[in-house]
Amino acid sequence: MEKTVTELRQIVSQFYKKLHEFSEEELTASREPGKWSRKEVIGHLIDSAQNNLRRFICGQYENEPPAIIYAQDFWVAANDYNNMNKEDIINLWKLINERICAVLQKMPVENYSRNCNTGKDTVELHSLQWLAADYNKHLKHHLNQVIPGSFDVVYPSV
Repeated sequence: MEKTVTELRQIVSQFYKKLHEFSEEELTASREPGKWSRKEVIGHLIDSAQNNLRRFICGQYENEPPAIIYAQDFWVAANDYNNMNKEDIINLWKLINERICAVLQKMPVENYSRNCNTGKDTVELHSLQWLAADYNKHLKHHLNQVIPGSFDVVYPSV
């Protein structure tokens, strides 16, 4: 878990600076019809972080693997990220990822193998350790949408 936390901290530190290099207009502009703007991608990453933070916490204490399901398009639309201030959205992304790092850092080793259900229509169990590593891959995948070529990553893994 330490390697995952270190990697997440490095990504957040590096991209916090890079995201500030974009203008408000660049972040809000539509990239392609039917695709999220850069701001909406960052917003999706905030939503993903919120859902994963719940998984990392609830998964440690609930007797049955908690079912924490994320309807990404609904969350992005409900949050209306394109109308959010650039500084606020970047800071929120940074802060929630720092919170994930703190929770993962404090997680007892014996909880790494506890499961969480992420399935929408079926039970899809994943260990908290797997979810943490997958979270970083997912983050890299979407940061590539904001700044193409930032990472050499294939996501989802098949």
